Amino acid sequence: MRSSAYRNYLLGVLTIILLFNYVDRLALGVLLEDIKRDLQLSDTELGLLSGIAFALFYSIMGVPIARWADRGNRVLVISLAAVLWSVMVALCGFAGSFVQLLLIRVCVGVGEAGCMPPALSLIGDYFTRAERPRAAAIYAMGGPLSFVLGYFLAGWLNEAYGWRVTFMFLGTPGVILAAVAWFTLREPRKFRAAGQAVALPVPNATVQPSLRQVWKTLWQTPTFRHLLLCHANMSFFTYGVLQWLPTFFLRSFGLSTGATGTWLALTLGTGGVIGTYLGGTLASRYALNNERLQLRALACTITGAGVVSVFIYSSPTPHLAFGLSAFFALGLTTTDGPMSATIQTLVPERMRAVAFALIYLVANFVGLGLGPLAAGALSDAFRDVAGDESLRYALLVLTPGYVLAAWQARSASNTVARDLEKADRAAVQQDEVAGATIAAVQIR
Repeated sequence: MRSSAYRNYLLGVLTIILLFNYVDRLALGVLLEDIKRDLQLSDTELGLLSGIAFALFYSIMGVPIARWADRGNRVLVISLAAVLWSVMVALCGFAGSFVQLLLIRVCVGVGEAGCMPPALSLIGDYFTRAERPRAAAIYAMGGPLSFVLGYFLAGWLNEAYGWRVTFMFLGTPGVILAAVAWFTLREPRKFRAAGQAVALPVPNATVQPSLRQVWKTLWQTPTFRHLLLCHANMSFFTYGVLQWLPTFFLRSFGLSTGATGTWLALTLGTGGVIGTYLGGTLASRYALNNERLQLRALACTITGAGVVSVFIYSSPTPHLAFGLSAFFALGLTTTDGPMSATIQTLVPERMRAVAFALIYLVANFVGLGLGPLAAGALSDAFRDVAGDESLRYALLVLTPGYVLAAWQARSASNTVARDLEKADRAAVQQDEVAGATIAAVQIR
């Protein structure tokens, strides 16, 4: 429990689980065109499948699951969630209609809601404030690594076997990973409860606050409010774009799913991995314990990613668009580690999973739920004017929105130092109360 080797192992397992948590969503983007032809769907219906059907229940169920994680065994929560979403992803291959696929996607959303909040809470227990930007960035690398696996596998499996077999194949690894997590990872609260010494940097809160207390505490923290809105804005435009990105290349440039998946795996995957790693590493090296500087840097990279995205959808050739996509992913993913680390430090341990769940509730409902739907509806609206290029213009319309997310990150940088000082004082008071309670029990 105390060794750095175990901490690195835990971080590695959680990162791989996150990778497969994202693979399904990315694969769906590659498979949309074939699903559309097979089930005879409109772009708006595809937007519902890839957006609101998944995101609504992903967002809503994230809060009660996170409440369970904040008071219970987070390893158990992650393991059960992985089994649920994996089985449901495999069942997508058996759907025979829009309604059936819609209901299965709802269940996938419920399962995937149990991944990130418990995992980020667990990582916050094992790593100190100075270590968290890098640890959170390594964990977040599961996202861009899923670009490589999701796009590449989905593209070529779809060409070889069709979209149904692709879903069945992608659902298998999660069940194995759930077993690995359950049998090899440990919940530190079990050791605290048993009175064993565990080298963890975060104090233990003995009583979980009510959901009302959690929400009141978080909403009264200006930095959390700004980061919540930043994440929501960024998710709306990112998911609205990324879910349709493979379809854009298929329609506008006439590429196959195999070629599109391979190029997106190389560009988004490489750019995302580099960006995520640089974001955490540079924050730990040049802005150690300086969240204000970290957030200001993120505002700049978000703005830069928005500018690059304009040129992606204005590109006359697929190669230029693919190349720019790598820089877009690089800029946007630098936010992952520092933003998550700031929240881990800002929020008390027994509120941490719920804090992330609330962020994902708003961000994913707005982003995953409405983003792809908005892009699909815009594409249908532009079809009479732009024809087969309607999706290009729909995505281009969404790109300026990154300025809103950058502004919220900048606003968070103005309040973070004061809010962290307040959190430190609250943690000291909590330790004193917990210590007095333990001493009283021992005397009895």
